[in-house]
Amino acid sequence: MRINLNEMVFFGYHGVHPEERKLGQRFIVDFSYETDYSHKRLHHISDTVDYSEVFDIIKNTMENEEHHLLENCANSLLDNIFVTFPKIIKAYVCITKPSVPIKGILASIEVEVEREREDATTN
Repeated sequence: MRINLNEMVFFGYHGVHPEERKLGQRFIVDFSYETDYSHKRLHHISDTVDYSEVFDIIKNTMENEEHHLLENCANSLLDNIFVTFPKIIKAYVCITKPSVPIKGILASIEVEVEREREDATTN
C-alpha cells in the first residue's frame, strides 16, 4: 500500500549561503511511503502508519533542523521516518526550493530521494 502526502509547505533554514540559514525560506515537500499491508483489510489506525504522525516528523525535520544541502535534509528526513515507523518499508521524498539564490531565472530546484528499508527483505 502506498500513501502520499502532497505539497506540504514548511518554513526552514536550509541552504549553503549564510543568509538562507539566517532568514529562512519556504520549502515544498512531497512524500510517499509504502507498507506491506496491501493484501490486508485495515480496521484501526494501529493497523497502519498514521499519516498525521508522518507529517509531524516531516514538519519537525524541515522546520527544526538546519542543513547546508537539501540532499542531507532529504536523507535526514528519511532516517527519521525509518527510525520512527518500522512498518514503512519504502519511502520517497521530493523537497522543492522555490526561491533559489542564483543569478538566473528558474521556477525552483528539487531534490528527490527514494529509499527502501535495509531490512525490508527480512520482514
